[in-house]
Amino acid sequence: MSTISIPVKSREHPHVRALNVLRDLSAVADLIELCFSSTMDNDGQRYVNDMRRVGRDEGFLRWANHIAETTSLPLMGFVWEQDGRIVGNASLIQFRDAGKRVHLIANVATHPDYRGRGIARALTERTMQHAREKNTTALWLHVRDDNPSAVKLYSDLGFAEVTRRTTWASNAEPPQLQFDPSIKIVPRHPRFWTQQLDWLRRRYPDSLAWYHSWSFNSFRPGFWAWLANLFTDFDLEQCAAVRGEDLLGTLTWLPHGGRSGSLFAAVGDSSEALTHLLLHARRIRSRISSLTLDFPGGEMVDAIAAAGFSPRRTLIWMRA
Repeated sequence: MSTISIPVKSREHPHVRALNVLRDLSAVADLIELCFSSTMDNDGQRYVNDMRRVGRDEGFLRWANHIAETTSLPLMGFVWEQDGRIVGNASLIQFRDAGKRVHLIANVATHPDYRGRGIARALTERTMQHAREKNTTALWLHVRDDNPSAVKLYSDLGFAEVTRRTTWASNAEPPQLQFDPSIKIVPRHPRFWTQQLDWLRRRYPDSLAWYHSWSFNSFRPGFWAWLANLFTDFDLEQCAAVRGEDLLGTLTWLPHGGRSGSLFAAVGDSSEALTHLLLHARRIRSRISSLTLDFPGGEMVDAIAAAGFSPRRTLIWMRA
């Protein structure tokens, strides 16, 4: 098993302590909202609201205190407490990848009045140490590409960039474009699956598969995949862009309630096909207020923008 290098400290800082899920979640939610309000999207706000809701549920908290290391909720980590309040946080979330432990450091936040004192570094170091004590096989984090000071901090602590992912969001009004009449949008046919899977693996790397709540098997055609999705309440729709008999790309839509949904594009080299697929999704989902697309950072930017999508954020995924 590979090892993770952890900075050696002579002693733990007196302001650093373990997160107490029985009493800290609401304060941590307030801190996260304060620190990231300028860049927080609807998903982020729901995340913060869920933390507050959970923080008020005493029955859940008593149960969660015993399973903190087996849930994707932010129930494990460390806080910086000073002047009688929590002014710093670093969460540690455990995942499983082929039966092995993978940890994600998240929600690294410092109150604006306390920045410049090394709080984020101290919390990250302590969180890294705890992950090592839990025999993690991989330690990950992600950071916005427009936060160079945080990128440098994590690089100094031994993290290296693995990939960049951009989240795109649909604009209010889709553009009016002239379509290439040779490109047709059709239902995804089972014969497309082999090529679709190859393109999915190219656009959504296996290295981040542990983080997704879905797998490519959910996109597979056939009765058994349909039945599995039915029992897990995993609803999806798929279409394809073709030119004659040639497949140019596919698009999968996963709804999130009635007003939003996620798109996953499997395309080859045809950027025009991607634009067609995205515009098709916007037309048939005209009542959906928000469609988001996760895609490799810097790839097919013009094609996605041409379909009326704007970049919401680009995250750098880093691994120690």
